[in-house]
Formats: sequence, C-alpha cells, structure tokens
Amino acid sequence: MIENSENIDQKSEARLSPPGAAVRLIILGAGESGIGSAILGKQKGYDVFVSDGGVIKNNYKQELIDNGIDFEEGKHTEEKILNAGEVMKSPGIPEKNEMVKKIRAKGIPVISEIELAYRFKGKSKIVAITGSNGKSTTTTLIYHICKTGGMDCALVGNIGYSFAKQIAEDPKPLYVAEISSFQLDDIKTFRPDIAVLLNITEDHLDRYEYKFENYINSKFRIIENQQPGDYFIYCEDDEVIMNHLKTISIHTNPIPFSMKHEVNNGAWIKSDQMLIRMQSERISMSIYDFALKGLHNQYNTMAAGLSAVGLGIRKEKIRDAIMTAEGLEHRMEDVAIIRGVKFINDSKATNVNSTWYALESMKDPTVLILGGLDKGNDYSMLYELVEEKVKAIVCLGVDNKKIHEAFEGKVAVIVDTKSALEAVQESYKLATKGDTVLLSPACASFDLFKNYEDRGQQFKEAVREL
Repeated sequence: MIENSENIDQKSEARLSPPGAAVRLIILGAGESGIGSAILGKQKGYDVFVSDGGVIKNNYKQELIDNGIDFEEGKHTEEKILNAGEVMKSPGIPEKNEMVKKIRAKGIPVISEIELAYRFKGKSKIVAITGSNGKSTTTTLIYHICKTGGMDCALVGNIGYSFAKQIAEDPKPLYVAEISSFQLDDIKTFRPDIAVLLNITEDHLDRYEYKFENYINSKFRIIENQQPGDYFIYCEDDEVIMNHLKTISIHTNPIPFSMKHEVNNGAWIKSDQMLIRMQSERISMSIYDFALKGLHNQYNTMAAGLSAVGLGIRKEKIRDAIMTAEGLEHRMEDVAIIRGVKFINDSKATNVNSTWYALESMKDPTVLILGGLDKGNDYSMLYELVEEKVKAIVCLGVDNKKIHEAFEGKVAVIVDTKSALEAVQESYKLATKGDTVLLSPACASFDLFKNYEDRGQQFKEAVREL
C-alpha cells in the first residue's frame, strides 16, 4: 500500500508559498483550469491576473468578480502579462500561440494547473491516470471504487472539475485525477502516489511537431518525479510503453497488467478470469461480472483494480464496485433502437485507436460516422475492421478528403455531411433492421462543434428526432 510520503524536499517546499511581496501569477486562459488556478492562487496570496484571448463564459466571469480577481478578455495585454513572476498556461493553449512565445522568450516560468494544485495539496494522496484512450473511464471507475470503499476523495483534472479549485474550496485526503499530456507538459514537481499509464497511440501530433516521440515523452512525465514508495501501473501489452521503458530508468514500483501472459506482481486475464496479485493481496473475478463491457474495458478494469489495491481498499469492495460501475456519457453510449436500428454515441472517440476499440466490439453490420478535425490520423489500423464490419461510412466534418482517400474501395458507400442532424438522417437511410449506427469519429470536434460533448449531444438529439 502507498506509504505516507511527507518527504517533499524542504527547499522545494519553501518555494510553494509566495514571499513577502506577492508573486505576480498570470493565468493564461479562463476555462475550468484557469478559473480554478486563479481562485487557488488568490487564496494563497499571489497577485493574480487572468487573460483570455477569447470571450470568457459568464459563469466563469462571475467567479472572477466574486473573488476579486482582475481579468481581461478578447486580448492579451503584453505589459500586464510579461511582468509575471510565473504563468499558469491553460492546457488548450498551444506553444505556437504568440503570447506564449513571448513569455518563453522572456524566460518567465510556465506551469500547468496540476503543478499549481500539487504545491498546495498538503498530505493528500494523488492517483493520476493518463493514456491516449480510456482515461475518463478508468478515472471514473477508480473514483467509484474509492467511494464504494468508503474513501473521502474527489474526482478532478481533465475529466471536468478543476484540481486547483477543488483544493481551494473543498480539499480532500485523496484526489483521483485524469491527466492529459498537455497538463503534463508544464509540470515541475507534480508527483502522483499512484501513476497509471493505460496506453500510448498516435494522438495530438499537431501539438507535438508531428513527432510521436515528443508525445511519448510527454506521457511518461507522469512518473518523472515518483519515488520508491510510489506505484507505476502500466499496460505490458502496449509495445510503445514497453519500448520506451527500455530507454529510461524509473524510480518507482512498476506494476504491469496484461491479457497476454501472467505477471509476477500485477494483473492479468486468463480463461475469462481477472487475477490481481499485488504484494500480499490476491483477487480473482470473472470478466462476465464486469459492469463495463468490451476488450478495452477489461484493460481499464485491471488498471483500476490495481490502483484500488495500492490504496488499500478491501477486495470485497473492489469487486462490488467493478460490478456496479456505470459507463460514461459519449463513450459507447446506447442512445436508442429505432425500427430495429441501434444508435451508439461514442463521440469521445477523438483518435483512431479509440475508434478501433469501438469497432472491435461491434457485432452487427455497422454504419460508421467518422470525421472532424484531423490531428495527423493514420487510418490504416482501421482497414481490416472496416472491411469486416462496416457497410457504409458517413463523414461528419468540414474537410473529409482524407477519409475518402483512406477508405474508398474498402467500403461500399461513403457520403459527406455537415451537421449531426444530416449525419444521423443519412446513416438511418443507409441502415436496415439489425444494423448499428456508430458515431465514433476518430477526430477532434472543433471544426463543427464546441467539443466532443456538444457533438455527442447533437447526435443524440438528432436520433430522437427520427
């Protein structure tokens, strides 16, 4: 079980609180993480200024006003920003942003929200989950197991609620945090007691100079500050992870999970049984008792089970939680069956690997809705599944040229649409009784939608209008 780790370097600890003259903390971006960071920074005595190049949502603006935090929107005023002692950059802002370039050029330290939150977590523990796919599901499952096990904890990070705001307004002894590569890019001391790395596939390459190695390095930052008393839970079946592990030295307890072979200390699945062997703990459970179905969720469940053992949760509670977990909205979500045609919302599938898992689980002939903002996708890994299971592709995006080039000759029909309503109507025309219409776009949503939630919501509304 994780040890009580209070051994933060004293020099580092001395830097956590601003000295007599308040450090000027600039928050770049006024979304969930930006507002949370501003509130925590103000509470801890920083001189906080928030700058957003776009329009700040009314609810966020009101929070800034209520907390007496100075801000601007629709611009970045250089003289107000470049005098910063430190900048918290929201994860959605890329390095190519002109203001970020100027901040970097001036040598001003840039941190992420999770770094700021970590400074003020006190003695609380952190379970941090990252990976290209399955982060939200696994994070939510770990949180569900923790709550079932009676732990006082909070669900934070990339999943939707600001880690920094949670610490400012309702601190907990344990934080279960979904962490993206963007959040890891600007850490300095952030160190989870349990780090989970689910998988690494090509994603967000537009943010990493189209170099896969840069993205891999970013994901592995989740363990760079870990110590011997911490745990590193990872998928031993992932070639990218295993190849990278050969090139680095780690300072934590490695705990693998696998479906291909038994592991000495970790989790594996054999003959439809999940087996966990971690230190003195032993857990056995049928995969048919898992509430979350599908091959990908077997991996997610192993990772969650290991995390729970690492936290010292009783195995009876772990089993109960795994059997009662609920799936996430926009992740393989059953929407409706209309005249024998089933509609599934997997809008959260924003990369090719995630769509592969969705298709892998399909049992019926499938009309696949693909498309959006391409992030450097290689669709070749979908070819075999598309040829085997997909009867038509409905493109949902501004520019669908790459999808046509990838799949022409591999599927009988490819049509273009420009809205969720049009995509649903076209898919319904192409489907017959017993078919499934699957929205699993393999792309980001920002060309036509606010985000993947908006895309999924519009899809569901369109299905209900049929």
